[in-house]
Amino acid sequence: MSILQELFPVKKPIIGMVHSLPLPGSPEFKKYNLPDIYDYCVEEAMRLIEGGVDGLMIENAGDIPFVKSEYMGPETAACIAIIGERIRRETNLPIGVNIVANAAIQSIAATQAFGGQFVRVNQWANAYIANEGFVEGASGVALRYRSMLEAEDIHVFADVHVKHGSHAIVADRPIEELARDAAFFGASSLIATGFRTGDPTKVEEVLAVKKGADLPVLVGSGIDASNCQELLKVADGAILGVSIKDPNLMSGKTNVAKLKEFMDRVRELRETL
Repeated sequence: MSILQELFPVKKPIIGMVHSLPLPGSPEFKKYNLPDIYDYCVEEAMRLIEGGVDGLMIENAGDIPFVKSEYMGPETAACIAIIGERIRRETNLPIGVNIVANAAIQSIAATQAFGGQFVRVNQWANAYIANEGFVEGASGVALRYRSMLEAEDIHVFADVHVKHGSHAIVADRPIEELARDAAFFGASSLIATGFRTGDPTKVEEVLAVKKGADLPVLVGSGIDASNCQELLKVADGAILGVSIKDPNLMSGKTNVAKLKEFMDRVRELRETL
């Protein structure tokens, strides 16, 4: 049984993104206060649940410009843990965390604190040049940290050929080889994306990732009501973010009507499988 089958009792599960407003330590936090940020995240989660998603993922999306994990203070993980706990009180859906940029240890810490099930790590193996600079694979230190916490029930969803960067460092190796590396280094599920947030993932990219490893593959960007059936015929599930927000930005609010239209299309596909 794959981890997606274990966590989600449906075919082609959809994970809705809870994009947090700026958290303490980030440049734009001064425009907000922390209780309102927590309330906003819970409200976003409830809209996603109303729209019918199968799981949730919390991200520090408002902390732009992002920093690499070594420059990130502990306050980010602490705040994400509180957001997770607040959302956990309202739902039994699986909940994951993606603290960017590539903050695998902080993501595991926050997830363990509130009892979440998974983390997303954007660069799990190898290295690439990101908006934040040179980013190395986090698997070695992250799995040792997870072991130290005795938190092996927190699963890793790892990007392959992740968005927002240049892959010149590994340009001599095909995507299927990079997928094989992520699987070999202990990922539970793999993620295929476009070039940036909201950029549609290509069917060819999903197929290349699936060719490289016998793990479930999620669409990680750009899925919407118009392309979800095409993508989900080859992918095993998807992470859903900006396409169901008004406006279509991480800072937008989830439009429940848009989300329900999307989920109707997903259910139509599920009925044919």
